[in-house]
Amino acid sequence: MTEMRAIQIQQGAVFEDGSTKESTVPLSFGNDAAAVQAARSGVAVCDRSHWGRIQLGGSDRLSFLHNQSTNDFKRLKPGEGCDTVFVTSTARTIDLATVYILDETVLVLLSPNRREALLKWLDRYIFFGDKVTLTDLTEQTVTFSLIGPESTALLQRLGVDDRSKQPYGSHWLATLSGQTVRIALGSGLALEGYTLTADRASAAMVWQHLTDAGALPLGDRAWERLRIEQGRPAPDHELTDDYNPLEAGLWQTISFNKGCYIGQETIARLDTYKGVKQQLWGIRLSNADAGTIATGTIITAEGEKVGTLTSLAKTEQGIVGLAYIRTKAGGAGLHVQVGEAEGDLVDVPFVTHARLDDRP
Repeated sequence: MTEMRAIQIQQGAVFEDGSTKESTVPLSFGNDAAAVQAARSGVAVCDRSHWGRIQLGGSDRLSFLHNQSTNDFKRLKPGEGCDTVFVTSTARTIDLATVYILDETVLVLLSPNRREALLKWLDRYIFFGDKVTLTDLTEQTVTFSLIGPESTALLQRLGVDDRSKQPYGSHWLATLSGQTVRIALGSGLALEGYTLTADRASAAMVWQHLTDAGALPLGDRAWERLRIEQGRPAPDHELTDDYNPLEAGLWQTISFNKGCYIGQETIARLDTYKGVKQQLWGIRLSNADAGTIATGTIITAEGEKVGTLTSLAKTEQGIVGLAYIRTKAGGAGLHVQVGEAEGDLVDVPFVTHARLDDRP
């Protein structure tokens, strides 16, 4: 990683502690506003190598994953993928993950601060006779996200076939700068793009190749802003013991027909009896100073508590955030009070507020 860090430093990278420490992710490239704009209307590249990567092997790998998370993996074939949620027995969220089915293994992309916990949690459910192995690939591999409507064109310029019409999560092997890279449809956000995974030894060459081709480097601070604007829930913010995946609007990650899995009974009851009492919304604040508002702030409407602020970001257009709001309080357009600031609830593209069949 030393060589890639050197390239990133030349590109203006500043790391988490303000230094150029090699072990951390670039906090910013000094171009946050331009990088966000590139992700919206051009193409940006984000280093997500600090995210966890776990490999599942063994002949029982798909049935094991099928039983441990919310999506249906028995329907998937090699070359396909999807998002899924790991939940507790009471359906409280542990992490939102992306899973790629390979010929002999399964690759699971996890949030940065959930890798060790998920490894231990999954290992607990491997019983005698189960043909399942868990391998932590995080230190052996890197992950980059290409984000933006020009992502496909950039890959085509680099000799990669256009597969943008394939389903989300589809993935294949390609060659970039002489290096083998797994390319998957989906940027990790509700923006067009791709997720690229490669061996760590290839990191510098692949990163250089992408940026030389026109992808603007995007740091973790800009990713966090986009995450909040897009409404992707994150561990320790929207994904905690206080919330379930239906409240987080992650309906697309849940199979209601696949049968038993950890947390299934609770999720089925919530769906059957329309028991989602609170939902995740975006919030756009006016007359707000980011320094005077903190996550965890109580949200009120007409003097009554209606929710809690979970994430906050400063943008050129003002302060934006994510919040869980009581379902009966209202939705998009609801005017609320957040501390001393006022704001309105807004839709965010990553969140679904009803079943895909439009049931409330």
